Amino acid sequence: MKTDSRQEILQRIRAQTATMTVPPIPPTPEVWPSENPGVEALAARFESELLAVQGEIVLCGSEAELADKMAEFTLRQGWKRLAVMEREDAIAAASKIDCATVERPKEDWSPREMAELDASVVSAEALLADTGSCLIACGTGEDRLLCYLPPACMIVAKRGRIFENMPTAWKEFAARMADRYLRGEYVIVTGPSRTADIEKTLILGVHGPKRLIVFLYD
Repeated sequence: MKTDSRQEILQRIRAQTATMTVPPIPPTPEVWPSENPGVEALAARFESELLAVQGEIVLCGSEAELADKMAEFTLRQGWKRLAVMEREDAIAAASKIDCATVERPKEDWSPREMAELDASVVSAEALLADTGSCLIACGTGEDRLLCYLPPACMIVAKRGRIFENMPTAWKEFAARMADRYLRGEYVIVTGPSRTADIEKTLILGVHGPKRLIVFLYD
């Protein structure tokens, strides 16, 4: 009796599945679909996201204005000792700073010496609008530590290097990152260092710079 019932159930299942049609498999959705906004929209989104994570931004119309504004900014902060990454745009940006000593990275610098700097000047190869992040190529250990150890980090970036999100930037950087002969790494910086581990109170500057200022220029 039990065997007959089992066979009857299986026959019903076979009859039902024989007439069923399998729906087509939908295409894999994009995790971050691209909307291809214009440069101004990207810049506005980047600024909004950066400010949301306690970052700061200084808008500059040209490279000359960039150097002037960085010199003025440094003077207002009262900074006396800075280090600049070995990048052409970062060096040019710091070229008019005469109120402080501007040094180049040294291989024999200890982490303590780098932490005693007032600020660093580094160059971003790309900005991500959706998170307010900066993508920085660090060819040496000193480059990488300049992003972390000084209490303030000034990042130089071109307005035309703002990408909508990581997938749109990845298309440009993937091949370069796969080059096994390329030295160093990329660092993604999103605002100043912050943590809320202690009683859920937000504290800046625990694991990295307490201030992060992006100088965005045309």
